[in-house]
Amino acid sequence: MKDARYALLAQQIVGYSVRVQPGEHVNLRMQDIPDAMVVELIRAVRAAGGIPHLDLSHAALSREMQMGATEEQYELEGRYRLQRAEDMQVHICLYADHNSFESADVPAERMKIVSKHMLPASNLTCNKRKWTVLAWPTASMAQAAGMSTEDFEDFYFRCCLADYGKLRRGMEKIKAMMEATDRVRIVGPGTDLSFSVKGMPAIVCAGDCNVPDGEVYTAPLRDSVNGVLSYNAPSIYHGSPFDQVRFRFENGKIVEAHCSGDEEKLNAILDTDEGARYIGEFALGVNPYILKPMRDILFDEKIAGSFHFTPGQCYDEAPNGNQSAIHWDLVCIQRPEYGGGEIYFDDVLIRKDGVFIDPELAIFNAVTD
Repeated sequence: MKDARYALLAQQIVGYSVRVQPGEHVNLRMQDIPDAMVVELIRAVRAAGGIPHLDLSHAALSREMQMGATEEQYELEGRYRLQRAEDMQVHICLYADHNSFESADVPAERMKIVSKHMLPASNLTCNKRKWTVLAWPTASMAQAAGMSTEDFEDFYFRCCLADYGKLRRGMEKIKAMMEATDRVRIVGPGTDLSFSVKGMPAIVCAGDCNVPDGEVYTAPLRDSVNGVLSYNAPSIYHGSPFDQVRFRFENGKIVEAHCSGDEEKLNAILDTDEGARYIGEFALGVNPYILKPMRDILFDEKIAGSFHFTPGQCYDEAPNGNQSAIHWDLVCIQRPEYGGGEIYFDDVLIRKDGVFIDPELAIFNAVTD
């Protein structure tokens, strides 16, 4: 029996997230997604007057390609990807992680080749086209979340089909607060961090580019970051797990990096290029339905009461000048059960232990029932 939620999700993606217009070419990049969901996306694109194009992939096959990546191979692949990115007006990407560590054994030097040559297409898509990315619910994700597969699917569709228009109104107030701020200070267990966002735009993410969604982001002035930061959400980058990542910053640069796992690989990622040791994004996570990490950044960066502080590439919408082949969203949760913490804008406390001080922002308090 067909799940009616597939059609609802396809309609929300096409009609709300990317707002497909008549005549637009839409790239459907699908990794290990059920045919029934892809069919609903094709139908939704056509119903909106768009022209769908399929771009299918499989994680196991991508890993095999990455294992033997060469400059010649991925220079050509990069040009192909860039041309496709240019030809499409809209990009919709769904991926299913049946094994989050599928690429864990790809050598770092091979992954560096892949990242370098895929970056131009990624930058064009993210900065010059309409796009959205979704993680598809799998048993692996349910296990990471500590939930049954059925309960996780219900949670997934509840998050993805949320009233993002209602959440957007509250996010606009956070945006105004950010844009009126010079100095930001964040304190918590193992964290005492300060930086400036003076003059930087803040961007509301309310179901447009990511689903599920719920963040407001900006970027620190590149050289303004000083102090120490301890992330408490586990992370995966290029298929490798990293836990308890800790950075020390001097004048914007990560000068010390530690974790509870492979510190050599951690530092290899940060040595990808000069910009990898500087920050390209600062964001507050505000989705009240997402409460705990599951090693999937599309969910984890939206966790209620969290923030993420991202080494690598900045976005054109909040440009601090940092350029890099990496963009690694690392998350710290500040709700009491994760150790608490405080965020100050120009010495004014705006969020304590994951709860905004302003009662008008209570919509973003964690939903626990």
